[in-house]
Amino acid sequence: MTSADTAEAVGSGSLPVLGTPRLLAWCEAATCAAIDPTLPEGATSVGTRIELEHVAASAVGQEVEVTASASYVDGRLHRFTVGARNVGGKVIGTGEVTRVVVDVERFMSRV
Repeated sequence: MTSADTAEAVGSGSLPVLGTPRLLAWCEAATCAAIDPTLPEGATSVGTRIELEHVAASAVGQEVEVTASASYVDGRLHRFTVGARNVGGKVIGTGEVTRVVVDVERFMSRV
């Protein structure tokens, strides 16, 4: 993690520690990486619900590993359990991200 990932840098506080919005973005990115290989041509997924508990601080320079594993699938709806740990294995965040598979053209035509 770099200084660009801090609460101070992303506007979610004044401390030079991992900002919750950045952790949330990493969790979403992990779910995208997990679902993308399964998507049909012309489809993508959109986040619809996020529950995240940021339980420990991480200092600039610490390596953070974020994982996502499918916990529920019902048609287009995919739910993932997400977790973040520092290199020492300390849990820094846990949660759940829900994504829905959409047709890109149809979705963008409604925006």
